Amino acid sequence: MFPERFSNLPAYAFPRLRALLDHHAPGGDIVHMTIGEPKHAFPAWVTDVIADNAAGFNKYPPNDGCPELLTAISGWINRRYGVAVPETQIMALNGTREGLYNAAMALIPEEKNGQQPVVLMPNPFYQVYAVATVSVNAEPVFVNAVAENGFMPDYTTLAPEVLERVAVAYICSPANPQGAVATRQYWRDLIALAEQYDFRIFADECYSEIYRNEAPSGALEVAREVGADPERVVIFHSLSKRSNLPGLRSGFVAGGPECIRRIRQLRAYSGAPLPLPLQLAAAKVWDDEAHVEENRRLYQEKFAIADEVFADVPGYQSPEAGFFLWLPVDDGEAAAMKAWTETGIRVLPGAYLSRDTEAGNPGKGYIRVALVAPKTEVRDALITLRDCIYG
Repeated sequence: MFPERFSNLPAYAFPRLRALLDHHAPGGDIVHMTIGEPKHAFPAWVTDVIADNAAGFNKYPPNDGCPELLTAISGWINRRYGVAVPETQIMALNGTREGLYNAAMALIPEEKNGQQPVVLMPNPFYQVYAVATVSVNAEPVFVNAVAENGFMPDYTTLAPEVLERVAVAYICSPANPQGAVATRQYWRDLIALAEQYDFRIFADECYSEIYRNEAPSGALEVAREVGADPERVVIFHSLSKRSNLPGLRSGFVAGGPECIRRIRQLRAYSGAPLPLPLQLAAAKVWDDEAHVEENRRLYQEKFAIADEVFADVPGYQSPEAGFFLWLPVDDGEAAAMKAWTETGIRVLPGAYLSRDTEAGNPGKGYIRVALVAPKTEVRDALITLRDCIYG
């Protein structure tokens, strides 16, 4: 029987969107701007690396990551954040969603200070945070990430009796969907809070390489700067957005030696490691920055287009990073329906990414728009969307 604790989970966003729109005819040629699936080209040589190492499909892959991949990831962390992380404190992931879920399974205790543990998460949030929390019988606490707090959840405002039960706090920076970035001071404050109340930070940094001007600070680098407990921060990264390779399913988790030991132990029993030829391809991709710079340039062009198109829209905020627009509307569902039935453009109501709280649903007055299509298509669609919703 399906466990009762899963009954209160919010419905997944895309089935909800299909239920909302699919029984209505589109008002024009269909343009998908809902899913954050990169459309830019991945490095052409990736398939050559896979083909050259195809004999590796005849072997069971290393559970934790082959030496070449772990070395490449360690090198990338050092180049990107200036932090030397040994390969023993890294584990390759079959996509970061696996890691974000299994880290909760491996690291959240049954009790915290004799009570049910709490897991903090931003609202809006990535659904796996909530599913992982419920899976370990912890209590999810949703903290609204709204314009007033820079679209980053302020966990310092929570009551001490809540903070004393916190086992883990999830943070997504750059944030999906708002594109906000945690500043160095934000990380310092959160790490200090975690040190004070003895909880871990799960830093979901999958969008870290898609930014406008300045590379976002990382949780692990700030933790090292302030001398935090090495077990305090666990980071998660992926090639999906950085390198336009969502189908490669290559990511990693890195953290303190005890955290990674426990995550690796769980993987040994229940994980699905990446096939060896794909691991070797991923190693080459982590070692290359030229394609990442080109990818970032293409997104920067599309952000410039968005800023031009929506310059006169009240409440529009240009995102700092990521590849989504978080557009203000009166009602997200109504706006999505209007865009679909009048233009054929498919966007996602913000409420489908967030949870109702006492302070309201922070996504209700927004739609999320993915800028993953080619530049010309994005420009045409954004102009059409502006005229439809704000005209």
